Amino acid sequence: MRAAVLHEIGQDKLEVFDDVEAVGFGPGRVRVRVHATGLCHSDLSAMSGVLPQPAPFVPGHEGAGEILEVGEGVRGLKPGDRVVLCWLPACGACPACKRGQTELCLAGFMNAGTPNFKRPGGDVFGFAGTGTFAEEVVVDAGCAVPIPDDVPFDIAALIGCGVTTGLGAALNTADVEAGSSVAVIGCGGVGISAVQGARLKGAAEIVAVDPVASRRESALRFGATKAVSPDALADAKQQVTGGEGFDYVFEVVGKSATARAAYENTRRGGTLVIVGAGAMDDFLQLNMFELFFDEKRILPSMYGGGDVLRSYERTIALWRAGRIDLAGLITHRVPLTDINEALDQMRTGTALRTCIEI
Repeated sequence: MRAAVLHEIGQDKLEVFDDVEAVGFGPGRVRVRVHATGLCHSDLSAMSGVLPQPAPFVPGHEGAGEILEVGEGVRGLKPGDRVVLCWLPACGACPACKRGQTELCLAGFMNAGTPNFKRPGGDVFGFAGTGTFAEEVVVDAGCAVPIPDDVPFDIAALIGCGVTTGLGAALNTADVEAGSSVAVIGCGGVGISAVQGARLKGAAEIVAVDPVASRRESALRFGATKAVSPDALADAKQQVTGGEGFDYVFEVVGKSATARAAYENTRRGGTLVIVGAGAMDDFLQLNMFELFFDEKRILPSMYGGGDVLRSYERTIALWRAGRIDLAGLITHRVPLTDINEALDQMRTGTALRTCIEI
């Protein structure tokens, strides 16, 4: 079968092979034919080494498809079922799951160290235990979440990561208060989803911040009341909040510099939400006096900060009701053979989300 493979961490191009085999099928596992997958910035971060991932590997973790085969002991799934692939399934038994913090379950991360594929030259891993830049994947049954027949595969793929992450940051982690002021730094697919979440919660002012003009224009269509480049954020803070700072600031880039800017633009007593996935050696510096004196809440948001399955259901309900726009997030479409074109679209910021049709 075909799959896009990164040979070594640090390479910026993928190579599409037709001699890749999905492996690991057996009890408790399912084989999925991938129909659509989104390109998330986390895929680029894994390729560059910002996020830890053994290589060679097949990137992709935001996918949807159809069950081809189910292993012994699998319940609730059958061949032909339409599913979204969840890269962070909850085991239901660990301390985090028992506390109701299923987004902190580590079971899914353990899958990242087991090869999902093989080629004649040896084993190949799947990013985040999945690897959706492939025609087929074999995953634990818990990674395959059934979706209704009326949800298109491309829409379902977005729900698998970016939309759930951005919406959840506003709805779950921050629980944005109606009438509040919000700034979102970084307006790709995840940031735009945070904008939509803030709008749903009734934020009065939503300032989108991004260096790419087309993304700023898109943010206005999705509910931002103002869109500015990073160097104009100070002026926006003055105009919108009288210089006090925003009630909520979402950092959706994953860098200490933007996190520091987000902190400085959060009002005293306000909330900074860290959504971007950054590097382990990139440190955010805060002094002890400002932490004490400003009383700003710093809330990291992992995969939307809530129960993933419930978040999927909520997103589908909001999409059906026309309360959120998911189709509009897909600005580009490419076949798997043109995957490097999709990478360029992400790097330059020309795409909110590129759908890779497999």
